[in-house]
Amino acid sequence: MTYKRFEDLPVWQTAVKLAEMVDDFSRSLDRGVLTFSQRDQIERASLSVSNNIAEGFERGTSKELIASLCIASGSSGEVWPMTHFFKNGPYLTDHRQVLKAIRDLAKSCSKQLSAWANHLQNSEIEGRRHLTDRKKEAFNQDQKATSFLKFVNDSLPDGHPAKRPN
Repeated sequence: MTYKRFEDLPVWQTAVKLAEMVDDFSRSLDRGVLTFSQRDQIERASLSVSNNIAEGFERGTSKELIASLCIASGSSGEVWPMTHFFKNGPYLTDHRQVLKAIRDLAKSCSKQLSAWANHLQNSEIEGRRHLTDRKKEAFNQDQKATSFLKFVNDSLPDGHPAKRPN
């Protein structure tokens, strides 16, 4: 599936949920439960995930997108060890379920981002910035030819010698 807007990406939507959950968690705490730097770090890291996905998506090349996905993955990888540290703190025992949910979302983001980056690294797609009119036309012709061949193949009766398995 091709996505035209970063807002439609499932991983971006998960990353936004992560940032919202961290923000809700942080706001629910009394001042002094976490230090300013702890609170600031987890908030910035969680927000960085969705921001880097969006930035990479908008850049226009696969190389830049992969770099941004790696940064986003690093940010999500920064969030979940913090939740592990926090859940063992004496002031946060009542928040262990929320911390587990945050950790699970952060891990989900990391897995999705890694899979996407790996897919892009093994792809010949260079990104929309490199799509010339000639490349677009060649791609469209390939798509039409593939669709036509599928139509022909699907039209052949089962057992026909020219029929290929789908």
